[in-house]
Amino acid sequence: MAGLSRPRGRGGPERRAGGWEGTALRALEFVAYPALAGCALLLLCLPVVTWLPALAAAAYALQAWRDGAAARPFLGTLRAFGGYWRALWRHALVSTVAGAVLVGNIAFLAARPGPLPAALLALQVGLVLAFVPYHLAVAVVAGRGPGGDLRRWTREALFLAFGSPGRGLALLGAAIAVPVLTSPSALGPLLLGPTLPLLLGQRLADRLAPAPDEPAPHPDRPAPLRDPAHLTAETRTTCALNDSAPPL
Repeated sequence: MAGLSRPRGRGGPERRAGGWEGTALRALEFVAYPALAGCALLLLCLPVVTWLPALAAAAYALQAWRDGAAARPFLGTLRAFGGYWRALWRHALVSTVAGAVLVGNIAFLAARPGPLPAALLALQVGLVLAFVPYHLAVAVVAGRGPGGDLRRWTREALFLAFGSPGRGLALLGAAIAVPVLTSPSALGPLLLGPTLPLLLGQRLADRLAPAPDEPAPHPDRPAPLRDPAHLTAETRTTCALNDSAPPL
């Protein structure tokens, strides 16, 4: 992933447009750009086991668009895929097998009466409900910090998805609601179903990122996601230490 870097900077020609024309263009962006990223994601998912690296690549391209560094979500997704494939292919393979096993278990247990199959079925459904927000969160944190590694992405994804019940439910709700709401369009669930939940996850991650005056340790390795309350406490402690330090 060394060849990737998180885009920096804000603003582009479309972001500087004013008036109702700029507002209309900005509104169209939130449909067109996620759809373009979803198109590239759909193509990359054809081999099946590539879905997680493709999801991370789409998150990277959407993060570049949100940061104003590049407005090429289709090409950006395709270009970023190679690096994420090298980093995530093992995780993607394990997750694909685990997902297939869960679906098979649910299909098998749903046809079996009795309290024990019902309890096991509830367990399998619960694992599926955790499976979805976790992998969305993995893609989000990988897209935000392409210089990281799988261990760091996994740790941050667990915090993003399950550190707060609200965040996990929001990711799960988006993953369920977006395909339903976009179903009137034939391609809507395929193109927007994965990418709009990614945008929501990025928005949630923005709230957990360090304050603007706290620099990241390296341009390609942004600081890990942390609770804003902890950041506030640390900031106060730092200020107190600085105030108590003797002048040079």
